[in-house]
Amino acid sequence: MRALTPYVPGEQPRDPDVIKLNTNENPYGPSPKVLSAIRAEVNDALRLYPDPNTSQLKSILAEVHSISPDQVFVGNGSDEVLAHIFHGLLQHDEPVLFPDIAYSFYPVYCRLYDIAYETIPLDVKFGINFDAYNRPNGGIIFSNPNAPTGRGLKLDSIEELLAHNSDSVVIVDEAYVAFGGESAIGLTEKFKNLLVVQTLSKSHGLAGLRVGFAFGHPTLIEALERVKNSFNSYPLDRLAIAGAVAAIQDPEYLDKTCKQVVATRKRLVSELERLKFEVLPSQANFVFVTHLRNAAEDISHALRDRSIFVRHFDQARIADYLRITVGKDDEINALINALQEILAETEQRDLGK
Repeated sequence: MRALTPYVPGEQPRDPDVIKLNTNENPYGPSPKVLSAIRAEVNDALRLYPDPNTSQLKSILAEVHSISPDQVFVGNGSDEVLAHIFHGLLQHDEPVLFPDIAYSFYPVYCRLYDIAYETIPLDVKFGINFDAYNRPNGGIIFSNPNAPTGRGLKLDSIEELLAHNSDSVVIVDEAYVAFGGESAIGLTEKFKNLLVVQTLSKSHGLAGLRVGFAFGHPTLIEALERVKNSFNSYPLDRLAIAGAVAAIQDPEYLDKTCKQVVATRKRLVSELERLKFEVLPSQANFVFVTHLRNAAEDISHALRDRSIFVRHFDQARIADYLRITVGKDDEINALINALQEILAETEQRDLGK
């Protein structure tokens, strides 16, 4: 336990006046139908345990994705779903493979469950080279779009990877797929070794509710159910189930808010490029950027002094990058104005040297 290095989440400031662009939360919040459904569930039935199988939610998800309910697993946020996957499906002699720049919970799970792993370097443009994964392994996991870079992958590349690794479980983590990515759920019918993980935290504005899913072949899903029922038979409470069902049943709200995020992302990219930032192509609700003349850490501190939080990763290869969540338009306006001030001050200091 002393040797473990836990995952460090993005900072959660208590000051309500802070502009919070550091944890990729959806700025538009959940559908009003979600709030109504949760309120309706606040009654005497809370004395009873929730459905341990979350059957209603599984059925609705299966209908939406044209699969069967036994191809759906539900957990307390996608982090718990991933934890069960690592614990139950990825403990093998060969190492698990994932990118060197990826969701930083992956190595945490490996160390927690004593799973051997190797990181495969992204290329110079922060893309995944799938040829490097065609080797003996105990499983493969990656995000699409990738976190924290935001870059997306084509389904034909994923399909080729699956074909070359038919004896390994391949996990595609799709936390941000609703903002412009291509989901691999349709490939689960063809590839029995594929698990696709999603969450309501980002796209549906429900980070505070903690609901995540895995989609895959019934054999893999049944294995996850065994792990779950050996750990916690009731991972989703009554309020979470009611809210999740209502969220899935309001696709119009999802489509509207995701389009708003994408439109603001496009404007944010344009403004950042005007300020001499290099911006990676993003299919997520954030952008990954570096400035041509100023250190990312310095910019992050200067923004923080102005009560604007962005995410800086003190990690090899990306220490000069910032991850900036796409907020509402007024938040992005404040960010751009602050960056203009910071860069102007820096330029004046440099001229005075």
